[in-house]
Amino acid sequence: MKKILSLSFILIAACNSAQKTVKNGADEEKSNAPIAYAASITEDELKAHLYVYASDEFEGRETGKPGQKKAIAYLKKAYEDLNIPAAKANGDYFQAVPLEVASVPTGNITLNGTSHTLGDGVISFTAAEGTYSDIVYLGYGIEDKGYSDYDGLDVTGKIVLIKAGEPKDESGNYVISGSLLQSKWSNMSEGIGKKSKLAVEKGAIGVLYVDAQNFARYEGYFNFMKNNQSGRMSLTAETSANFLIMLKTNIAQTLVPEIETENTPKTLDSEVVLNITSGNKAVNSENVVAIIKGSEKPNEYIVISSHLDHIGVTASGQINNGADDDGSGSVALLEIAEAFIKAKADGFGPKRSYIFLHVTGEEKGLLGSKYYTDYDPIVPLEQTVANLNIDMIGRIDPKREGNRNYIYLIGSDKLSTDLHELSEAVNAKYMNIELDYTYNDDNDPNRFYYRSDHYNFAKNNIPIIFYFNGTHPDYHQPGDTPDKINYDLLENRTRLVFHTAWELANRPEKVVVDKATK
Repeated sequence: MKKILSLSFILIAACNSAQKTVKNGADEEKSNAPIAYAASITEDELKAHLYVYASDEFEGRETGKPGQKKAIAYLKKAYEDLNIPAAKANGDYFQAVPLEVASVPTGNITLNGTSHTLGDGVISFTAAEGTYSDIVYLGYGIEDKGYSDYDGLDVTGKIVLIKAGEPKDESGNYVISGSLLQSKWSNMSEGIGKKSKLAVEKGAIGVLYVDAQNFARYEGYFNFMKNNQSGRMSLTAETSANFLIMLKTNIAQTLVPEIETENTPKTLDSEVVLNITSGNKAVNSENVVAIIKGSEKPNEYIVISSHLDHIGVTASGQINNGADDDGSGSVALLEIAEAFIKAKADGFGPKRSYIFLHVTGEEKGLLGSKYYTDYDPIVPLEQTVANLNIDMIGRIDPKREGNRNYIYLIGSDKLSTDLHELSEAVNAKYMNIELDYTYNDDNDPNRFYYRSDHYNFAKNNIPIIFYFNGTHPDYHQPGDTPDKINYDLLENRTRLVFHTAWELANRPEKVVVDKATK
């Protein structure tokens, strides 16, 4: 019996020792996994992608143009080849983003029986139709600090007539400031927006606005759009039923003869007939969205983004290839996705899910990312842990001095101390790239924090990091070509994003938002 017990003890001990060896080996393999899969992100593969994606064949990838369609087809095929599925439940990689380009409307307005053609003393950039007999004159159209031009007046569903400026008291002081200093209500750039917004909030359907100083500026823009047959691109979803019509003073006097001196708000016994037809043109464009599902927390998401578009072809026919802006981010995203799907195939899949988001219309005003966050998020924003946004990571900022192996980081500490510390720790552990926070300064005059797609996530209190190499002489120029990319730096920077995303997906708790915006 003693011999049997001794043998049993030896067998148990040996078994435990083997288990420890296997366990230690598994732990070591798991610990080394991020390094192994990051190594699959290479200069050669990034270069191969970019020489296609930023080639002349793609015609500068302008939003809604044939080159952009070639770009989304390329991205879709890349994800299909990697066996990474579409994020949409119906299996479609494309998220349609309805857009329109503003063209000047046509038509006329009739005030108390007198017709005025659009463009001749009357300016509007939106459609407006209908007959209105309940016009409310609001004087300055202000409500602020105990002063209101809306007292006793209901403007719901009505047209309001407002003039520029703000009231003064008998001493010549401005009523709002109580001094000789004007408020923002009188500012040429801000006043018209503030007054129009207030009128709409009060229920007005449209605004007739009289501003002698501003009229020439709006008239110039109207004529430019008319002559060039194009204007600003916007989301179709943001086309408002409300309208703003600028009037020259002599035309406004058809409604209120003493408008320059008459400040008392009142309802007018007047008729306004609007016959202004929109000239806007629809533009069809798409985001491309793929997903790798998490194993333990599949309903928590890390969104990694870049913009797929660029600015197209110049008037003289030169192609703006956009190799750095943002071809570099687009191909980096493909390489990151490939590394993660290889890891998953080998049993090292993420705990949380990855969303790979290529957005359109960034160059037109962050439109694709705005549509995703504000109108049609494919996964819930409240379950989106963080956004890592890549926009221009293949070049070197000539204004910067020192180590070439750097990256500008913007926004990592704006919403989450957790995210910032994680980012720093990941870089120190794996990459040792110089993290430059020059453009993270709240007072940065370039305001890069507001100029790429991460901002639409940040404004929704989703922690973000924006990876950026800075501008260079080829920024938004035909010279932004694949041969000028520093592929060793592109590799390093892409690996940094990969490691950061790996940690975000696999850490026990999601990063905490401790600096939420209001």
